Amino acid sequence: MKTVLNTIKQQFLYFPLILRVALYETKSKYQMHFLGILWQFINPLLQVGVYWFVFGVGIRNGVPIEGTPFFIWLLVGLIPWFFISPTIVQGSNSIYSKINLVSKMKFPVSILPSITIMSNIFGFLITLLILAVVMIVYGIPVNIYILQLPYYLVCLFMLLYSITIFTSTISALIRDFQLLVQTSMRLLFFMTPILWSVNEFPERYHTIIQLNPFAYIVNGFRDSLLNSTWFYEDWRTTLYFWSLTILILFLGALLHENYKNKFVDYL
Repeated sequence: MKTVLNTIKQQFLYFPLILRVALYETKSKYQMHFLGILWQFINPLLQVGVYWFVFGVGIRNGVPIEGTPFFIWLLVGLIPWFFISPTIVQGSNSIYSKINLVSKMKFPVSILPSITIMSNIFGFLITLLILAVVMIVYGIPVNIYILQLPYYLVCLFMLLYSITIFTSTISALIRDFQLLVQTSMRLLFFMTPILWSVNEFPERYHTIIQLNPFAYIVNGFRDSLLNSTWFYEDWRTTLYFWSLTILILFLGALLHENYKNKFVDYL
């Protein structure tokens, strides 16, 4: 547990450094593009349009889900996923891609996944603002349940860091693991209730679906913005989510601590 606490402590201690490097990476990523940082929003918007047309218009014929227009329902699920998927894929490669640089100086390697998370969080926050505007246009009322949205944001950040500190360590040691992460994220997109509702499945499958921690996040966003459910009402799922997140964080921090001085040997 001491290892986990030290790892978390480093994230707070080096937060100014995380923020500076993340800002630099965000600017440099799109520096040579004519539209620049706008590509962070163009790609998700194009994907949202395709998913809405295929699943909302083509398959569902525009039928609302749980009383909510399908486009809004889909958007609330896709926005966190557009943050989750690239962050995990990029975060799992964060140590390997920079190990040559950080090995030449005294640098807290454990903050590299946090830099990736912070680099992607800027676009995520702006898409949340866009979602708020779209909901106003559609006349979706804001209720008191939106107060729990910060809780789900904390859940999201904790889960992302736990996964990326774990996967980035393994990816630096075993390069095939990075390909496994990419494939897994593509599969998890369809296994997470983003394009479909949990209630469309028989109740006996609900427990299996809830084993996916990303389902907890996506459903939580919908509960905060569209539904009327507090996170503590389903305390079993909440307990499972945090138990799993802490377990992954513990394993990731322990693995990282054991190999952080040996990454160069695996290049």
